[in-house]
Amino acid sequence: MSQAIQKTLRDSAAMRWSALLLLALAMFCSYIFMDILSPIKDLMQETRGWDSTAFGTMQGSEVFLNVFAFFLIFAGIILDKMGVRFTGVLSAAVMLVGAIIKWYAVSESFMGSGLEAWFTNNLNYIPLFDELGVSPFYEGMPASAKFAACGFMIFGCGCEMAGITVSRGIVKWFKGREMALAMGSEMALARLGVATCMIFSPFFARLGGQVSVSRSVAFGVVLMCIALIMTIVYFVMDQKLDAQTGEAEEKDDPFKISDIGKILSDSGFWLVALLCVLYYSAIFPFQKYAVNMLQCNLTLTQPAADSFWAQPDVTIVQYVIMLIVAAAGFASNFQKKANMKYGLLALSIVALVTYCYMGYMRQSAESIFAVFPLLAVLITPILGSYVDHKGKAASMLILGSLLLIACHLTFAFVLPMFKGSAVGGIVIAYVTILVLGSSFSLVPASLWPSVPKLVDAKVIGSAYALIFWIQNIGLWLFPLLIGKVLDATNPDVTDPTQFDYTAPLVMLACLGVAALILGFILKAVDKKKGIGLELPNIKE
Repeated sequence: MSQAIQKTLRDSAAMRWSALLLLALAMFCSYIFMDILSPIKDLMQETRGWDSTAFGTMQGSEVFLNVFAFFLIFAGIILDKMGVRFTGVLSAAVMLVGAIIKWYAVSESFMGSGLEAWFTNNLNYIPLFDELGVSPFYEGMPASAKFAACGFMIFGCGCEMAGITVSRGIVKWFKGREMALAMGSEMALARLGVATCMIFSPFFARLGGQVSVSRSVAFGVVLMCIALIMTIVYFVMDQKLDAQTGEAEEKDDPFKISDIGKILSDSGFWLVALLCVLYYSAIFPFQKYAVNMLQCNLTLTQPAADSFWAQPDVTIVQYVIMLIVAAAGFASNFQKKANMKYGLLALSIVALVTYCYMGYMRQSAESIFAVFPLLAVLITPILGSYVDHKGKAASMLILGSLLLIACHLTFAFVLPMFKGSAVGGIVIAYVTILVLGSSFSLVPASLWPSVPKLVDAKVIGSAYALIFWIQNIGLWLFPLLIGKVLDATNPDVTDPTQFDYTAPLVMLACLGVAALILGFILKAVDKKKGIGLELPNIKE
């Protein structure tokens, strides 16, 4: 009997998928905290005095240090020098510190404290940043919003670091195996964090009939503790893998200042970078205001206090149904047997309809918007596989931009027409949110695989670093702009559920128009230079 060949942890499907689960759950938790205040914008105004400008300035602060202190570049250097394990734990620890600061800033303990007085009297003028109009604070900004912004800046540094670290970890464990499926699964689980946040943040804020916004943030802090534990467990697993293989941790080429000139002179780089910043600026900042936008444009009548639909337990049931939608829909893409494939797809659709019905009966704007990532989870593997085998990446970018424009214009002009219609408005909202979620899958599925075709392979790592940095500029700027536009176009509105969102939504639709124009330019450049964007990634 021959001796069994020694296998590593990576050779075990159970162990490598366990490693993926640890990384994906850490990102899932970070996505929840990222938007923890988004579904309770109205409560922040009522309980902490945050108007739309204060709310938008605080939300945009997440990426402030990544943009203006170039921390995004430093994060790449840390990852390159210290490896996945150290950087993963460090990023989770940094996120936890930022989360704790943000929690204290919105807690009752901060109100009336000496720290509140200090923030009220200070940080009202930041030299140079104020002159440039990019200061993360301003005179009159509530002290709690200033301090929360400080915490969110720290969290944002850790979150961006975690994002690039998780990608490296997946490559390490799945190289030569199911890497595309692993990356798709990680993205799908992370996006479910958005839906989880939309459902549970208001749930905790209103738990027990007494409003407390700090409870929602405390829920996020607990999740960030779990994320830190996950990365520590991953640290141990990854260390054991290296001990088995005798390999050193993989390291990419570091970001080089000398690469900048070569990258910036490449027209392909600018097309991708501008498409990226335009598209993501029309999606992620919108998420932070979407629930309040629905509150302002839908006629929602809260169910009676003794009704089944008003009970806290309904939130848990609805969340379980949401998980069934996501899990069954995602799994249906990988079934070889037709009966299993269509059976899971049918289960996902039935569960989605059930979820939507429950959202209608609960008359809850946050649970209505929570459907946003569900269709994306279902179709992301389909789109990725299509680009791999059939191509048409540039055409998909154009289609994604068209859907983006249509959705924002529908929110701006069509949805308000149905205000007063209890059923019609919610149906329009559900359909538009689901389509917007699908466009969120279309563009990334075609954009990121196109980068290696457009940029010289020798500077691909540096190009990605610059693209992420430019993207972060949009993620900082547009939450702030939406807040300022909202306040400027609603000068006398004090009720946070009565804002007119037309101007901010038109602004976001204009980003989609610009992305559409760039999409056509990209397709023309591809046809002229034969870059191969419309060709499949896999040569069969």
